[in-house]
Amino acid sequence: MGSDATEALSLYQLWAWVETNKKQVAWGAVALATATFIAWFFFVHADAKEIAASEALSAAAAPQVGMPGASADTAEAYLRVAATYPNSSAAARAVLLGAASLFIEGKYDQAKLQFERFTRDHRDSPFMGQALLGIAACQDALGKTNEATTAYKNLVERHAGENVAPQARFALARLYEEQNKSAQALQLFEEINRSSVGSSIGSEAGMRVEELRLKYPSLAQPPTVAPTNFAPLELHKP
Repeated sequence: MGSDATEALSLYQLWAWVETNKKQVAWGAVALATATFIAWFFFVHADAKEIAASEALSAAAAPQVGMPGASADTAEAYLRVAATYPNSSAAARAVLLGAASLFIEGKYDQAKLQFERFTRDHRDSPFMGQALLGIAACQDALGKTNEATTAYKNLVERHAGENVAPQARFALARLYEEQNKSAQALQLFEEINRSSVGSSIGSEAGMRVEELRLKYPSLAQPPTVAPTNFAPLELHKP
């Protein structure tokens, strides 16, 4: 199996773990977003150092193939690659994978530090949205609801066209629902359901929409048309 295939399979296993343990990663599905899109990051003009870094990352991912979840050694292996090849393309992927592994382990404080490290060291990365989503998810998991709500909202507003937007919307809608802001939650769930048709997150959002409508029938009612103050016109016969 080639290094790219091994890495992709490892990332798929991480994704599968998240899908199986949704309750544990309900905070924005950060590992799902991270694992899905990092696998698409390829460099074209790779020199010897880049190749070595990529092979090291594949080696770090290889032991996880076929294994659910993440062990204590997983994050260390990824972060070791980032430390060994700090200026390589693989380093960025390694930091995100390491942060995602820490998150799955429940080490939210440490995961947050690594996501923040990514935002500082890789400002021009196309995966900045995933790192920001990771930070928000860690704040959420740590019970910092206000900070998490603000972070998710910023993602929805500033990264609306990116692939992290549905996860951020879903997490924000869930927080609104917990805060009894049912109308705002319903609006976000409906947006996800329309924009992510056929996906697992779109289906989940659709179920949340139905649950909210059943729980709060008034939310399903059409808006009331305000009465006018104009008297009807009278027809006068000639």
